[in-house]
Amino acid sequence: MGESIHGLKRSHKCTELSSSNIGEKVTVMGWVQKQRNLGSLVFIDLRDRTGIVQIVFTDKDGEMFDKAKSIRSEFVIAAVGTVAARSPEAVNKKMATGEIEIIASELRILSTSETPPMYIEEDSEVNEQTRLKYRFLDLRRPDMQRNLILRHRVAKVARDYYDENGFLEIETPILIKSTPEGARDYLVPSRVHPGKFFALPQSPQLYKQLLMVSGYDRYFQIAKCFRDEDLRADRQPEFTQIDIEMSFVNVDDVLEVNEGFVKRAFKEALNIDIETPFIRMPYAEAMERFGSDKPDIRFGMELINMSDMVANCGFKVFTDAIAMGGSVRAINAKGCAKFSRKEIDALVEVVKTYKAKGMAWISINQENEIKSSFAKFMSEEEMKAILERAQAEAGDLICFVADKNNVVFDALGQLRLEIARKLDILNLDEFKFLWVTEFPLFEYDEEEQRWVAKHHPFTSPMDEDLEYLDTDPGKVRAKAYDMVLNGVELGGGSIRIHIQELQSKMFEMLGFTEEDANRKFGFLLEAFKYGTPPHGGMAFGLDRLIMLMAKRNSIRDVIAFPKVQNASELMSNAPDVVDEKQLEELHINITNN
Repeated sequence: MGESIHGLKRSHKCTELSSSNIGEKVTVMGWVQKQRNLGSLVFIDLRDRTGIVQIVFTDKDGEMFDKAKSIRSEFVIAAVGTVAARSPEAVNKKMATGEIEIIASELRILSTSETPPMYIEEDSEVNEQTRLKYRFLDLRRPDMQRNLILRHRVAKVARDYYDENGFLEIETPILIKSTPEGARDYLVPSRVHPGKFFALPQSPQLYKQLLMVSGYDRYFQIAKCFRDEDLRADRQPEFTQIDIEMSFVNVDDVLEVNEGFVKRAFKEALNIDIETPFIRMPYAEAMERFGSDKPDIRFGMELINMSDMVANCGFKVFTDAIAMGGSVRAINAKGCAKFSRKEIDALVEVVKTYKAKGMAWISINQENEIKSSFAKFMSEEEMKAILERAQAEAGDLICFVADKNNVVFDALGQLRLEIARKLDILNLDEFKFLWVTEFPLFEYDEEEQRWVAKHHPFTSPMDEDLEYLDTDPGKVRAKAYDMVLNGVELGGGSIRIHIQELQSKMFEMLGFTEEDANRKFGFLLEAFKYGTPPHGGMAFGLDRLIMLMAKRNSIRDVIAFPKVQNASELMSNAPDVVDEKQLEELHINITNN
């Protein structure tokens, strides 16, 4: 049975102690990192969320010494003692408290611990399943604690920064009407309205626009959002946004104020100076150069359009793709001619993952000897021209994809990232920001054979493209923008439609009848009848931002209690069944097969 804390009060956290405290009597409390029994001496490393301090017990301490010998890792203890300087040979420069130790005068075991199923240590190599099942232990690890402390600091910066810039933090509802926002809703059955459901918000989008109609001018919220969709490393069914909306603004206004937040967050949380203003790159340029609307610009390996050079060549794979309205593009992987045939075949499998039929290639060794998967179909002049455009040199590997443009962009965009990972050239200490702007307003859905909104139906078209709404919808650009960091979309937004006639036109373009629009968005459209200011905004993915700032590969490492790939939580075993009485009250009938 654990001892009581009664009569003791913690005087310091572990790493608040230093050589300036030598001679002071202190009280510390925490978890035992490890115990070392040297016979006449027992050393205990005590850990709290600030770090570790060493406590010393000697065989002259009688019962307290015997108690110290019984202590094991993860016991929770309180110790009273006097801070002393370590002997010169015992100084540990790797510890924040490595110059001192506490000579104990009192010890209490507040609670004991079974042997943990994992080591509580920095960068544990324990598999993630175990870490998530025992998350309460995983969160004791110093690197995990640093991640959550960083998250706290960035959230505080957000509140301070937006407050100082005239924004009001306003909460929006969690139980809302289900509206189409691109993913499946999580639904909550209503007990008092049988057969009807609330939805959990995919974002506060409609409510923040209503706040602009209500005259609040500048709104922000650190908002919980929910989407029932397939998961990836950077997705969770519940996630957190820093949500922003502003009235009487243009694109530049929104971008500038949010660049300011990022600059301040990196400075205050990491002491890193971020250069502003960020690069601005139109969507069309991003796709042409990098094959992605969230390009990683830490390295080159940009796409090269070869279509005009191979349109009439003897290689049917190239000519067929161009004849069908597609293209042939390549990337030059500098220094990768050393890749084995097995490694090149693995790259072929990468592009196939992204719907490409295959990958053609040219390899130039250090002796300038050329190997190629398609050289026999090409003339010497055609090969020479291709190599010149690719700026090929000895040691290079040129990779080609021929298909519809969207497939070519996707496949080569992902291939350049795969090669960069293979070459280990992605520097986690380098933070390359940019804005991707001028997104298409519409994209064509091949399955449904109709135009759909690239973002959402409230995104405003660029003024100079309004003339194309009826004649060439694919040519219409949106006043939309994404903030991208190292190939990850940190956040995005747009200037919204505030003119009733244009909003009706947008619904018409998207195939909504007036009845459909009113049924799904009627409360917003009703509000728009009563004076709507021009407005726009964006939302940051807080989880993604912290993941990149913490140099982690998964947002699960920066969320206290995350879900796994199938949207369950291993620690609590959620979701779980509920009792039949609750189901009856909610008018839900589950038939077990």
